[in-house]
Amino acid sequence: MRLVELYKKEITPRLKEKFGYTNVMDVPRITKVSINVGVGRHSKDKAYIADVVKNLTDISGQKSMVVKARKSIAAFKVREGDSVGVAVTLRGQKMYDFLDKLINVTFPRVRDFRGISAKRIDRQGNITMGFKDQTAFPEIKIENVDRTHGLEISIATTAKNQEEGHELLSLLGLPFSKN
Repeated sequence: MRLVELYKKEITPRLKEKFGYTNVMDVPRITKVSINVGVGRHSKDKAYIADVVKNLTDISGQKSMVVKARKSIAAFKVREGDSVGVAVTLRGQKMYDFLDKLINVTFPRVRDFRGISAKRIDRQGNITMGFKDQTAFPEIKIENVDRTHGLEISIATTAKNQEEGHELLSLLGLPFSKN
């Protein structure tokens, strides 16, 4: 709830002033947060996939789904219908709760974290960042982890360009590196 109020009371007026918006609906906002894990060579290991599903469900607070291959690719030894990943998409209040936890709890727990590079923001103002293991999240108990896996978090915005996206994300509190 904190991040929603911050956005409405402080961030929206600052963005309107900086970019000269006349309508509140023109102000960039976050539309969704996607979290996904590629299972790669563990695609046949049902126990590993079940662990990844449980971890993503714990991290996001929402049931995650197993993503199946849409077509066979012989070079990657993937058959149509094989499990290739696990994903969850957050919107609304769960999205804001997750972002608040990500910014204030998870990033400080990452070892040798020096901020996110602003180069990660694409031309539409969206950002994607990766984690090497899931243990940075407070819901994951390290003593219960058998195998670690990485995950990728994508934040989608309604920004029209990279500058607007960077301004929105930095005002929300995403820690960008200085260089």
